[in-house]
Amino acid sequence: MADKCSGDPRLAALYDPLDPDRSDLDAYVRMAEEFGARRVLDIGCGTGVFALLLADRGIEVVGIDPDQASLDVARAKPGSTRVRWICGDATALGDATAVGDATALPPLQVDLATMTANVAQEIADPSLWRQTLRGAYEALRPGGHLVFETRDPARRAWEEWHRESSYRVAQIPGIGVVESWVQLLEVSRPLVTFRGTCVFAADGQVLTADSTLRFRERQEAERDLFAHGFTVEDVRDAPDRPGREFVFVARRP
Repeated sequence: MADKCSGDPRLAALYDPLDPDRSDLDAYVRMAEEFGARRVLDIGCGTGVFALLLADRGIEVVGIDPDQASLDVARAKPGSTRVRWICGDATALGDATAVGDATALPPLQVDLATMTANVAQEIADPSLWRQTLRGAYEALRPGGHLVFETRDPARRAWEEWHRESSYRVAQIPGIGVVESWVQLLEVSRPLVTFRGTCVFAADGQVLTADSTLRFRERQEAERDLFAHGFTVEDVRDAPDRPGREFVFVARRP
């Protein structure tokens, strides 16, 4: 349940080494194949793991993320020149007032837009969530799909977010030994706040990042999708976390 890197280059460099098993992305790769996607918008692409998986398969990918430190990590990876990286977020895609602004994003007509892992839940503010859905809709071609996941609140995943269950020690090349853990700070449903901590053995530095996730009920997410013009085609189970998450498959008519 590692969170985004909060703009800190030293934490961004740890994101992949501390979360090396990204088998959760296999289902998204299969859906890109299922929908015959040749152009994909990866919203909240982070350090670019999923975007590069798609690029390796000859898919044209735009990866967008507001965290410059994570994008710097992505750009340093082999094959990164095959992906178009944008520092920003999807809200500008549906904002007509942003046209001509230096931060405005170019018009897109992608076959598939994705929000993998924590991305959808990290957009906790309802207004920003609505703008993100509007931006995703505008970026899709007619008939294109939006796919994202969110944890089922009924499973109360946050009850497992404490030091005892998350503590680990990792030897990371070029950095050294790093201790890391997460700790639940507050539950005020639908919002859950936790803190990630990393301790660097080389110099004793302690870095922390607080994050808040929104746990949307299935009906809430479906209602939001309908309100922004999407048709909900399916709500699937996450193959690697059966019974714990909703995977929404929505289509722009």
